[in-house]
Amino acid sequence: MFERLSDRARRVLVLAPEEARGLNHKFIGTEHILLGLIHEGQGVAAQALANLGVTFGAARAKVAEMIGPAEATTAESGSPPFTPRAKKVLELSLRESLQLQHNYIGTEHMLLGLVREGEGVAATVLVELGTDLERVRQQVI
Repeated sequence: MFERLSDRARRVLVLAPEEARGLNHKFIGTEHILLGLIHEGQGVAAQALANLGVTFGAARAKVAEMIGPAEATTAESGSPPFTPRAKKVLELSLRESLQLQHNYIGTEHMLLGLVREGEGVAATVLVELGTDLERVRQQVI
């Protein structure tokens, strides 16, 4: 699956652990993928979210409000693990890509995977920021 990732999608998977570490989280959840998608700034997902009025600052503040930063602990080396829900989002991004008959997984497919999963922190953040998940899908497609 990872060999299908576009450069921007790979960048999101570099940014997601950075976002997790920035909040002192020892895991990568759907919320960190969402923050990575917005932070990346150039991909289809970032543009779609910007068009819907979702900003990095608002999304990060909502994540911090919902689950808060963890207490600082000794820094661990390596990347934090993906949560089962975040792994599911990555699997769904592959399915979205295949369903659209694309031969790559881009940021748009990752965002569609977040929306399709629909129950993670990322989906809740989007809804609480006033974004209809179906509108996200329409904006991407």
